[in-house]
Amino acid sequence: MLQPVIPLILFALVATSTPGIATTLSTASGAQFGFRRSIPLVVGSAAGLATVTGAAAAGLAGLLLAMPSLQLAMKIAGSLYLVWLALKIGRAGAPKLDVTMVKPNSFLGGAGIQWMNPKGWAMGLGAAASFAALADGPARLALLLGSAFGLTAAFSLSLWCVAGMLLARLLKTERQWRALNILLGLVLAASIIPMWRQA
Repeated sequence: MLQPVIPLILFALVATSTPGIATTLSTASGAQFGFRRSIPLVVGSAAGLATVTGAAAAGLAGLLLAMPSLQLAMKIAGSLYLVWLALKIGRAGAPKLDVTMVKPNSFLGGAGIQWMNPKGWAMGLGAAASFAALADGPARLALLLGSAFGLTAAFSLSLWCVAGMLLARLLKTERQWRALNILLGLVLAASIIPMWRQA
């Protein structure tokens, strides 16, 4: 029963683990304030992404039921976006961890970051187009995607927060950050494969 959702969970895990606004802020917050004081930011970002992907899925799922041919177009667009994002990540250098924050970000601040984040909306739309067959209606698809992305975001952002405390000590050069980013970019590009196996 879990097998059909494994590709969705892997996709969500990779998508929420790749560098972006929320991961950079979680990393910087972990480096400056530690894990415990960064929990509101991490939980808020995860909840924000859950609502964004749920809303995107609910709206798009209704369209996909009315126009099934739209699913292929969305899958192509989502795949192209993810390839572009993977290339951008692979070519990036070290994150800007010198962001000055006077105090840790709040729950609402973390959620607001996701509500205004085009990457989150694109992930939600791409996942809805790719995994619409896993649910029998817009409400169930919204619940499924919101849960998958919310839980994986909480996990991955927690890891990035902890990484903020460790990476500042371990990765010293631009070359080391570049190697990590290339690896993350390749993993993100590889996450497209399960989307097409669902077809």
